[in-house]
Order: sequence, then C-alpha cells, then structure tokens
Amino acid sequence: MSEFVSPTPIRRADGGTPMPTSLASVTDCCCALIVLTISNFPILRRHVGIVRANMLAENIAIRVAELVPDAVIVAAGRDRIEVSLASVQFEAVETIVARLDAAFEAAFDVDGEPYSIELVLGSATLPVTLHDDVRLLDEAERACEAARETRAPVVRHLARGTTPPDRASLGRDLRDAIGKGELFLQYQPKLHLRRQVVSGVEALIRWRHPVRGLVMPGDFIALAEESQDIVDLTVWTIQQVIKDQRVLAARGHDIPVFVNISGVLLSDARFVRRACALIQSSGVKIGFEITETAVIRDPQSAIGHLKRFADIGIVIAIDDYGAGLSSLAYLKQLPASELKIDKLFVTQLTSSNRDPLIVRSTIDLAHAMEMEVVAEGVETASALALLSVMGCDVAQGFLISRPIDLPILLEFLARDQARVFVSAPAKLLNLTTGHRRAS
Repeated sequence: MSEFVSPTPIRRADGGTPMPTSLASVTDCCCALIVLTISNFPILRRHVGIVRANMLAENIAIRVAELVPDAVIVAAGRDRIEVSLASVQFEAVETIVARLDAAFEAAFDVDGEPYSIELVLGSATLPVTLHDDVRLLDEAERACEAARETRAPVVRHLARGTTPPDRASLGRDLRDAIGKGELFLQYQPKLHLRRQVVSGVEALIRWRHPVRGLVMPGDFIALAEESQDIVDLTVWTIQQVIKDQRVLAARGHDIPVFVNISGVLLSDARFVRRACALIQSSGVKIGFEITETAVIRDPQSAIGHLKRFADIGIVIAIDDYGAGLSSLAYLKQLPASELKIDKLFVTQLTSSNRDPLIVRSTIDLAHAMEMEVVAEGVETASALALLSVMGCDVAQGFLISRPIDLPILLEFLARDQARVFVSAPAKLLNLTTGHRRAS
C-alpha cells in the first residue's frame, strides 16, 4: 500500500527549515514559486478512479520533494503542486524547473501501474528584498498560462529593484510596444479532415516585453480594449498578416490567415473602413474570427459591419461557440461561413457523456446553416477520430501543431505533416468499426 502525505508543506527530511540552494549574497538571490499542474488530470481520474486521483498530487509532491529538498512543497489541490524557494540564485531556478520537467518524462507509478503524467510548469522569481507572496503567486500563474500555450516550462524573472508593475504601467508600455518591435505573431494550423490538408491558419499575437518577458494576450488585450489601443494593435496585426500571407502564397501555400477581432471594434466605423481598405488593396486571403458576445454588445452595428467584411471576401468565423450564451437569433443573422466549437467541449470529448452530444448537435446545426465546423483544442488522436466520425470539417489544436513562428510554419507545410495526423485516426476508426462489426 502506498504511503501518502497530507496536503501540508513538505520540508526537508531532517525536519530543518529550508536552506538556500546557493551561498550567494542576498542581493544575488531571489525568492521563487514554481507551480505544477497536471494537465491530463481528467483522463487520469477516469483510469485510476476518483479517490486515487484525488491523492495523485500528494504523491507527486513526495517525488518533487526528493528532487528539490531545500524547498517548501504543498499539494495545493487535486491537480496542483506549489514549490516555494526562500532564497536561491536566479539562474538556479531555471535549472530546478528543467530538472522537474525531465523527471516526469518517464511513466509515474500509481499502485504498480505506469501512467504518463503531463505537467505544466510555470515559475516566477522576485529579488528577496522585494518578497511579495501575492505578486509571486500571480506571476507564477501567468507563467503557467504561458507554459500551457507554448507547451514548455516558463520562468518569469521579474525586474530586480523595480516596483510591481500595475495595469496602468503595462498599458503605457503597450502603446510603445508596436513602434519598438516588441510584438510578433505566431500561427496555428487548421487541418481539414476530409481533404487532409492545412486549409488555413490562425494568427496569434504575442508581446515580448523587455522586462516582463513573454506577455500573453490574456494579459494585455483587455487593457488595449479599455484604452482604445486595440485599434492600432489590430491594424498592426492585419498589416503583418498581409505580409506573411504573401510569403505563404509565394511558397505555394495560398491559404487564408484568420485574425481575432475584438468586439469593441465591430461598432467602430472608422476601424471598419481602415480594415476594409487595407485588405481590399492587398488582395490576400484573410478571415476574421469574432465571438457571439461581441455581436451582442451592439447587434445592429456589428451585423452590418460583418456583412460589409463578408462582401469584400473576408471569411467570417464565429469563435468560441458554446462558451457563452449562444443565441440562435443572432447566429442566423451573421454572414459567417465557419463556426468554431470551443475547446471546453473538445478537450473532454472522450471522457464526458454530454460533450459528444453537444458537439454532434452543433456540427449538424452548422452544416444545416451551410457553415464549416472547426473544433478547437484537439489534443488526442481519439478525439480527432471521434470528430471525424461526427462529420467535423476542420481540427485545430496541439495534436496538429502548437502556435509556431512563420519560418517553422513554412517548414511544417513543406513537409506536409498534416497527413501524419489524419492517417493515424483513420486507422483507429477502421479498427473501431471492425470491432463493432465483429461484435
């Protein structure tokens, strides 16, 4: 029988207080918080049972304590472990995070059975003289969000000797970010399941802040909307997409690139005129992704502007369908040719009883309205296979590709990697249908 620990801080085996990992002076040291979350916890819970799964974080915490003996470790939830370091060199934190990441690449033993544990690691550091538990936790969680997007551990070293940046200062930095070249785009391919080709890509904006490091959209888009900087931000995105789409077309990949459009812009007539002029003069293939909630803010103006976009050839996609209060009253009025099912339903597709019903009915509804369906958040071959059976048109998610820079996208398309992800589910479907016939 395995021995479990209680959800209380795990300290050194000798009972002493955590010691600095390094003997460096206080000015060279930082306090650090590393947050580990079990990203495949729902799947593990289905396999090992609820009671056993609820103790999984505590068992992982024991293993982490062996790897980082000079830390305070807490199993902070069913799928979360927090590692606190009171005094450590800045550079040592990255070494510790890499050590933890590598340690769980091998299967983890659960009652004698090996299971793959998929961890998301995010960490933040602060100079010891600026120790602030609340800020440290906030920044570590932001690092976790970035790590989940990039599929790699993220460490945020906060500026030494600076005061905590507030929303106002971050907003001021954002105004200068465009001119300073701190913004960049990554692209996530969209795989057409029947045609077995990449039929489009979604442009995702990123901000490489000189002090805060990588800043994800969730941290600055709301600020841009409040300050009206969202106009310049979106215009910059469209201009960059036009350049990149021309590069794609020149390499033989003349596919549409989709840009996320904020709801506040759908009622901004000046922005609409500017965007239309840019895209019409460029002649490139571009799509706009909008959410239903964006339309609900000002339905009359939004629907009118969306029809204007559609009239000049911009493909309109409804994003995050099902995540909010989806309204058929608005859906039937939108000039959309694509509907994206929110990843909330796709990630639980093979482990939930209700989500498959919701996804299947959404696909049938969209097809009845002559729209193609895109499933976001596709991360497993089994989910892709089930979506294929349901008649989903396009898949997008980490199984196909994470968001990548343009040069890597060009390599991806050149190698025609899309076919790799279609053939495996196809074999799985054949095996599944064959088993059903046999039974």
